[in-house]
Amino acid sequence: MNRRNEQPAMERTTRERIADRLREEPLSPSALAEEFGIAPAAAVEAVEHVARSVAAEDAQLLVAPPVCRECGFDGFDEPASRPSRCPACRGEAVSEPVFRIET
Repeated sequence: MNRRNEQPAMERTTRERIADRLREEPLSPSALAEEFGIAPAAAVEAVEHVARSVAAEDAQLLVAPPVCRECGFDGFDEPASRPSRCPACRGEAVSEPVFRIET
């Protein structure tokens, strides 16, 4: 039995619970923030830490980067963060990144 299944859900850290949820389904920073009662920026920070942790488990964190809904641009410098504007068209209709863990 691995460590993540040994502790009851209430005793697990927020990062461990986020990792568990990302194994179940892809989620955005705002969805994680709402579910775990944290700020979206804290959710991104937790996911970045989770990415390092899951690498030791032969799993990987996959990131669907933000996409501009106006022009389709998806080459953002930081794919884990949501920019306020698209650098190509300057539009503000930019989707959030979506994270998931694949084993």
